[in-house]
Amino acid sequence: MEFELTTVKEISETSRKYNLHSWSAQGQLKPKVMIGGEGVYFWDGEGKRYYDMSSQLVNLNIGHGNKKVIKAIQDQAERLAYSSPSFAIDVRSQLAKMVVELAPDNMGKVFFTLGGADANENALKIAKMVTGRYKIFSRYRSYHGSTYGAANLTGEPRRYTCEPGIPGFIKFFDPYVYRAPLPFPSEEAACSYYLGQLREQIIYEGRDAVAAIFLETITGSNGVIIPPRGYLKGIRDLCNEFGILMVCDEVMTGWGRTGEWFAVSNFAVKPDIITFAKGITCGYAPLGGVLVSKAIAAYFDEHFLSCGLTYSAHPLGCAAGIATIEYYKEKGLIGQAKERGITLGKLLETLKEKHDCVGDVRYIGLFSAIELVKNKVTKQPFVEYGLDPDKTMKKVIGMLDAKGFYTYSHENSLLVAPPLIITDQELEDALSIMDDVLNDVDKMLD
Repeated sequence: MEFELTTVKEISETSRKYNLHSWSAQGQLKPKVMIGGEGVYFWDGEGKRYYDMSSQLVNLNIGHGNKKVIKAIQDQAERLAYSSPSFAIDVRSQLAKMVVELAPDNMGKVFFTLGGADANENALKIAKMVTGRYKIFSRYRSYHGSTYGAANLTGEPRRYTCEPGIPGFIKFFDPYVYRAPLPFPSEEAACSYYLGQLREQIIYEGRDAVAAIFLETITGSNGVIIPPRGYLKGIRDLCNEFGILMVCDEVMTGWGRTGEWFAVSNFAVKPDIITFAKGITCGYAPLGGVLVSKAIAAYFDEHFLSCGLTYSAHPLGCAAGIATIEYYKEKGLIGQAKERGITLGKLLETLKEKHDCVGDVRYIGLFSAIELVKNKVTKQPFVEYGLDPDKTMKKVIGMLDAKGFYTYSHENSLLVAPPLIITDQELEDALSIMDDVLNDVDKMLD
């Protein structure tokens, strides 16, 4: 295939001229040109190779250039490129069955969307329809998408442009034990504190007004904050007590990222609703979804489901989803993520012990973050929350990028979430780059 734009400079300049790029002041951009990828690597326009250590946006679980998924999309495009969501078609039916069978056993049906944000939008509507209530709880350190409803769910600064917000959205605090206001003697003690605070907040907001508690099973972009033991079960108990729906956002953590098909399985918890996207097709085609419990599915047997999207369960996305799940199974990637996670955890603990700038490391499966600090004893943040006027974190990302380690940061945390196909040797080689860069970050503390 020949392209009209043939040089790296032309591609970059044309992109700057005509594309609006996400989360950026456009005049300052110099977008990297990406020309290809294979496995855990991709190449820029100069032919430089990078370890893709964030799986792009923590979605490319099967890596770049997967021939099985590519062929599935090609074959489906030739056979039936599109049908309205009102039709039953083979790939649509098959994928729905596969998804429900892999989910926790209380799940009954799935509503397909195009991605994570609109999955959360539709989960919001479903929760309100089923309960007849209007208040929605979600956490401050959370990201659920940037469309209007999902942005109101979101707790971190990317919600600000959607404020004043929609009435009824209530925020509460994560069980962020590393930065807890009290020196808890155990995870159980921390769990008890945070659940107690949440229970009191529910009472003050009105027991019968709260439709749902939305939470990322594991807080993702905001630092891979893993809940303490018993926390998610405690949320489940609170929801049962007050007739509230428990909604787990698994857009990042679903599809093997934590070493389980869905992250909730690490905690033996069954939510009422699970939202997902990213790893269902690994970005090879847009697809997301809302899994609902059998009880909610039964509710809509008699009640009108006021949800609809032109591209819901798009045939190309469904074909890609089927092929992706088959590939996960054929290669044993879910179990492999758990095994590789042991190697990753050891490497991260070594970095924490070695470097003054590393305050904490958090990891589960191949989902992890390195939190940077100015002082390990006081835990002084490397940059203040929501403030980085000197673009210090951007400089750190630039240092990694220069050495061929591609990832992104949020606040003080560097994300490390490579494709699930990565080998132990590739992990060691990539983390050696991180080690070198953290040596330089240590010097920035002087």
